Amino acid sequence: MQHLVPAHVRSGTGPRPPVPAARPAVDAEALSVLHRAARALMAGLPELSERLVDLLVAREPAYRAAVEADAESVRDEVRRSLKLNVGSLIRPGELREAAHRCSWAIGRARAERGLPLDALLRAFRLGGGMIWQELVDETTRRHPADARLLVHVAADVWNFVDDHCAVVTDAYRQTERELMWRRENRLRLMTAGLLDGTARIADLPATAAALGLPEQGRYAVVLVRLPAGRAFTDVRDQVRLPGLRILWHRDRDRDSEGGYGIVLLGDRRAGRGIGSLDAEPGPASTPDPARDPVDEEGPGVQDDPDGPDGPGGRYPGAHGSEADVGEIARRLTAPRAARVGVSPVVEGLAAVGDARRLADTALRACPRSGGTVVLEEHLPAALVVSAPVLGAALSERVLGPLLRLEMSDRDVMLDTLTVWLDSDGSAQRAAGRLYCHRNTVLNRLRRCEQLTGRSLTRPADVVELSLALAAHTLLDP
Repeated sequence: MQHLVPAHVRSGTGPRPPVPAARPAVDAEALSVLHRAARALMAGLPELSERLVDLLVAREPAYRAAVEADAESVRDEVRRSLKLNVGSLIRPGELREAAHRCSWAIGRARAERGLPLDALLRAFRLGGGMIWQELVDETTRRHPADARLLVHVAADVWNFVDDHCAVVTDAYRQTERELMWRRENRLRLMTAGLLDGTARIADLPATAAALGLPEQGRYAVVLVRLPAGRAFTDVRDQVRLPGLRILWHRDRDRDSEGGYGIVLLGDRRAGRGIGSLDAEPGPASTPDPARDPVDEEGPGVQDDPDGPDGPGGRYPGAHGSEADVGEIARRLTAPRAARVGVSPVVEGLAAVGDARRLADTALRACPRSGGTVVLEEHLPAALVVSAPVLGAALSERVLGPLLRLEMSDRDVMLDTLTVWLDSDGSAQRAAGRLYCHRNTVLNRLRRCEQLTGRSLTRPADVVELSLALAAHTLLDP
């Protein structure tokens, strides 16, 4: 409900108009008429308040719902506002600050209760129209000759209505921004709790509802580290998982150039595969006015437009089936130098913390040059990076003689041994990849055997060499 007082007591928001010179005598007479009519309205304030509530219910559906939910709070709000509105017509200087505070409080309270701003502004103008009509009717009924004088204060009254609409708008939007931040921070804390494994079991249903994810879903965690100079806000644009839903989160205590993604792979309780989940985003992926559009560092569900039914085409197993971590690796696209670690699949939100720790391990097993490491496919390397002290000791014990060669000679020997192992022990294939003769490869391998004291025909020695090479590649600075 707006406060109707002359424009010279307008809100402190925005520039103040120039102070006019002394008002003509006719304006002073008009103000006297306005004050007299306002005092008459003050006498019937309770009845006027009820009539305004009835008018809001009849004209504004949002207020009709507000009255049904809490009629007394609406009536109290209208009574306080009218008392200050009409009182401001009589004593504008005395009641100006109280009028501002009342309008601000109404804007804040209605924003917190979710009343639409346009409905709130319409209610203010409805109230302004009702009070103006009451002033005119009161003057016409008791002093008809003075009614013509009210036209001289009409512009002041309606300017003040607009001023207080601006006040309530400012209060509403400030409160909305605060609510956005609170909700975003709440979602961020919920997501951090899942990833840290500190979320309480009793809180999981509320967390699942807030994030729009099934409590009993199948999940994996991906950990992305972007190349230097890339910001976390770029992750959602640069790292794509078509057809899968992913909840991104930045851990502020860790590398600022990447983040974690909780990937939803299926909902077993609902008997739904990833295709149906793609087509039905949850609450966290739906636009929400309580989310700050400026803060892009918080959690958010990303539904890729090139999903199973999008322009990207259909994916194997996308409808009525559940994906696995191999599917994540096949679908994932990221910048060339990005490093990505993918955890195994876990059951339920309660196990996301375990998946996060495994994703950390997978990332440590990822080459510094970049790439995607699915933990289940690189378990030997994961064992090495999980015990870096032992891995370093193994590297020194097994490869020490090679590592102490001249740099060019050392690199040739290590590259040859690595490529031979990657070629399943085939000297012919290794020669093709190294652009040299097969005999050259065999000569280098024999020299490796002599220096390390390990035989490439003995399985136990081959395992030692393979793990030592992994430790040297992943752990050496």
